Amino acid sequence: MSVTFAQGFSAAGVVAGISSVPGKRDVAVVVNDGPRDAAAGVFTSNRFCAAPVQWSRGVVRDGHAVAVVLNSGGANACTGPEGLGQSKATAERLAQRLGVDSDQVAVCSTGLIGELLPLDRVLSGVDAAYARLGSDDGSGLDAAHAIMTTDKTPKTVRIQGDGYRLGGMVKGSGMIAPQLATMLCVITTDAVVSSDDLRSALESAVDRSFNRIDVDGCMSTNDTVLLLASGASGVEPDLDEFRGNVAAACGSLARQIVGDGEGSSHDVRIMVTGAESEESALVCARAVAASNLLKCAIYGNDPNWGRVVSSLGTVPVSQARFSPADVTVDINGVRVCDGGKPGRDRSEVDMTPREVHIDIDLHVGASEATVWTDDLTLDYVHINADYES
Repeated sequence: MSVTFAQGFSAAGVVAGISSVPGKRDVAVVVNDGPRDAAAGVFTSNRFCAAPVQWSRGVVRDGHAVAVVLNSGGANACTGPEGLGQSKATAERLAQRLGVDSDQVAVCSTGLIGELLPLDRVLSGVDAAYARLGSDDGSGLDAAHAIMTTDKTPKTVRIQGDGYRLGGMVKGSGMIAPQLATMLCVITTDAVVSSDDLRSALESAVDRSFNRIDVDGCMSTNDTVLLLASGASGVEPDLDEFRGNVAAACGSLARQIVGDGEGSSHDVRIMVTGAESEESALVCARAVAASNLLKCAIYGNDPNWGRVVSSLGTVPVSQARFSPADVTVDINGVRVCDGGKPGRDRSEVDMTPREVHIDIDLHVGASEATVWTDDLTLDYVHINADYES
């Protein structure tokens, strides 16, 4: 299960005492045992990017990485030069154990912003995780548990390709917005793939998955997605198939994030069709997904389509061309807005299922895009009012 599904990878997750939750696993290690060490990464675009993001960008810049250390319990973000020194020290500790250079070890952190990590505990956790490295399903699942913060459940994926495998894990539950999410993600494959092909596949997959979910419109300082290839299967895959499998892995993990949105009671799929371009459809879907008023209405099981069209109407004409008089909106299969005016009565909409489908047709072209989001609940407020990692 998880990152150990692909051959050539070992992992562990241990309790290091970083998290404020007693007994919680909070340090994970994933090691690429080879024979190859190709790697690619995608990171947050937040200008206050965390120290581990700065470090890991440098690690994967040449398309190679041997391992990654991940911790929950502290983001090590906005911590200045000392924070960057902590990321370096963390990489150096695992590198010493593996007998490699520290610039071959990526580092990821998640948790409270603005505080340094208890470095002695992190380093002890690295030692403990190294001692427990395993390639079995349990080791991979332990690693997935160790990166969780407000997540209610570990999020993993396994995909069987034509003679090769992909496995992966992600954490993410709140602070989720387009342009990645508050997430740490590691995807592994035993396929024989070049660094350039890994990068191309990952960037395309992330754009259509993690960049198309929105729980609360907030962007993190620590977002990291890493794709590591061991080549242990000896199989050089068809690149189109491989790209499709990477996209499927990212899609599954992104969807699991939405399903575990902090305090959420509905998963909301917003699909915009009939646009003149995919870019236009996407900007419209994101505008609707960003509406806190709509999210609150959905929490109340209210199919308030007025909040859909009012958000849609904020999109500049320069970004999406449509006539309000042509737009239709269906909620869970009921056309509640027909040509910019009332359609069927909103009381006909069944809002009891976990999934809510909002389908918007602009009636301009043939392009479409989909964004997933959640409702906003009282539990979301409580979680984030009392948040400590």
